[in-house]
Amino acid sequence: MRIRVLGCSGSIAAGSRTTSFLVDHDVLIDAGTGVGDLTLDEMAQVDHIFVTHSHLDHVLAIGLLADSVTRARRARARPAIQVHALAPTLAALRTHVFNGVIWPDFTRLPDPAAPVLSLVPFETGDVISAGAARVEVLPASHTVPAVGFAVSPAARPDAGAWVFTGDTGPNPALWARLAAAKVNALVIETAFRDDEHALAEISQHLCPKRLRTEIAALRQPTDVFITHIKPGEVDAVMAEIAAQASTHRVQALDAGHVFTL
Repeated sequence: MRIRVLGCSGSIAAGSRTTSFLVDHDVLIDAGTGVGDLTLDEMAQVDHIFVTHSHLDHVLAIGLLADSVTRARRARARPAIQVHALAPTLAALRTHVFNGVIWPDFTRLPDPAAPVLSLVPFETGDVISAGAARVEVLPASHTVPAVGFAVSPAARPDAGAWVFTGDTGPNPALWARLAAAKVNALVIETAFRDDEHALAEISQHLCPKRLRTEIAALRQPTDVFITHIKPGEVDAVMAEIAAQASTHRVQALDAGHVFTL
């Protein structure tokens, strides 16, 4: 199983794409602007999209992808792409995106009986099979209902998981769950520098000081990848992180990085 980083930036600029990961060829974890770097054929192979929360940088490409692949998927008689998320996240997509004002309702197009998108609710703690992947829904703590994900091979769930926290502030429930799990790699956000720690707290994101406290809860040395840093801030944030002692191997995540499970 391969997980390809399409985007991992906290916002956009030249060379910066917002959050999205492609699992093998058929599963997306979040659908930020990084999806736009897929070819049309790659987009048409996506059967599942798992969404951490409703913020624009994580959902922007869902409607655009649907528009791009409608003809190709109909020609191949492919079923609706399943968009998996918390019920409040799906309600936000229906109300604020697929409303005919911001974007057409692709949960009813091109035909209500055979739409290109299907919205599928999950709850924290659920385990979902998608292609060759086993996806566990993990708790997150953000300004809107939010989750993270643990992805492992469905045929070898004991092999360990790739864990993505999603956008989150301090999150004791996550570390309680991971205490009993084998974590091969952890992708965790650090959206702000320490001099913006007050803003990080208000917006329920992490800064380097908070990151140190969070990952200290991981009991085994782990490869930790930092995501959601704003464009132009990567060197400064990573310098603050590097100044802290840690038992983990911590590095900035880059678009194009490929994880192998």
